[in-house]
Amino acid sequence: MSPTLRQQVLRNIPSVDEILSKQEMSDLLKIHPRTVVVEAIRRGLGRLREEILNQNDLSTLDETLFSYQNLLPLFQKEINLQVQPRLRRVINATGIVIHTNLGRAPLHPLALKQIVEVAKAYSNLEYDLARGERGDRYAHVEEILCHLSGAESALVVNNNAAAVLLCLNTLAEEREVIISRGELVEIGGAFRIPDVMKRSGATLKEVGTTNRTHLNDYQRAIGSESALLLKVHTSNFRVMGFTSEVPLDELVELGRKHHLPVMEDLGSGCFIDLVHYGLEKEPTVQEAIRTGVDLITISGDKLLGGPQAGIILGKKKFLDLTKANPLTRALRIDKLTLAALESTLLLYMDEKRAMAEIPALQMLGLNMRKLKGRAKRLLKRLQKKVGNKLQMTIKEDVSQVGGGALPLQKLPTIVLSIKSPGVSLNSLEKKLREIDPPIISRISKEELVFDMRTIFDEEIPLLAGGIEKVLSQ
Repeated sequence: MSPTLRQQVLRNIPSVDEILSKQEMSDLLKIHPRTVVVEAIRRGLGRLREEILNQNDLSTLDETLFSYQNLLPLFQKEINLQVQPRLRRVINATGIVIHTNLGRAPLHPLALKQIVEVAKAYSNLEYDLARGERGDRYAHVEEILCHLSGAESALVVNNNAAAVLLCLNTLAEEREVIISRGELVEIGGAFRIPDVMKRSGATLKEVGTTNRTHLNDYQRAIGSESALLLKVHTSNFRVMGFTSEVPLDELVELGRKHHLPVMEDLGSGCFIDLVHYGLEKEPTVQEAIRTGVDLITISGDKLLGGPQAGIILGKKKFLDLTKANPLTRALRIDKLTLAALESTLLLYMDEKRAMAEIPALQMLGLNMRKLKGRAKRLLKRLQKKVGNKLQMTIKEDVSQVGGGALPLQKLPTIVLSIKSPGVSLNSLEKKLREIDPPIISRISKEELVFDMRTIFDEEIPLLAGGIEKVLSQ
């Protein structure tokens, strides 16, 4: 392709001032700030220039490419990208219930209502209404956390990694923390327990091997610099076969013998014995507290089903030290998190209600009949709208719990799989991600799959409408 010819074509691209002089632009300038419109024009023209530079055969270019009518939708799209929120609601059709990339656990309607109630006006965040003086923000959830767990005291910070960091810094700064080599997990986003421990100021002392750690491994490691025995629940993986780990109650007994506090990073934050609901065993918070462990840390937005938070539970003397640490101020949660967390915890006063209503737990407990009903409703809508454009099949498949919890749990599910003759699955999947609201699906065995487990009933019309919209483009 001749550089001269390409330059001639590029000269046909109108200037920003030329576009702004169009009478039709006045409508956009009435709606949006001039700076936004100008930036949208610049970006739009930049994309057009890039398209021309990447074109091998310029003879195929349509003459209308440079017309205002053709460019206006491009400018409008660029305006939308600037003014619409970057953080948006999406439809999760992946079947991963606690999807870290998609915001983990959805909140219960009561939690959403309480967030709005607290956010739209003033609140008693740090004001004791009974005494008419300054209060403690953590008091709003400490009592119910202690009631549900059996712990003496509680504290909430902004996430579980922060909870672990705070506890290690409080109890073991410049001293040793003893932990099994098999529990040095990566907790997501490439952050690892040893990294968190290093930032806390504590010194890591590994014992045992990757697959086997015994009580006497801890025993031999205890010395004058030992400050804490740490156990980390391997909630996001399992080591199978020739394995051995020290139960928490035995570690607690060893800690008492040597006057060392024992802490467990329990991770997923399960308050309900899921075995009673047909799921695999996941250690509960109550079971951990009953061992006499001094501190445990859990996440708020995993199996608990609440907002992102790091919850510390345990003995009052250690929680008092932790609360007095200046880092607590830096890691504290805000009023909106407190509102959502308290509302979620109140649902646990009735276990059956929590299991039936908290979205993440409800999804885990869905039966095949319910899932098949959703798939049939979606199929019926699609058959009316785009049936001739799609090959659609209702199938059995497997969902995942996600969020570093129950890694071996297989959740039988129902999916709707689709194919569109002549349309690439990768292209279809990408286009679904780009509409409003974005639809996040998965490709499996040369089909685009929509898992009914993580789709809410009210999202069926949105999902069908999104698929129809993409196919009509």
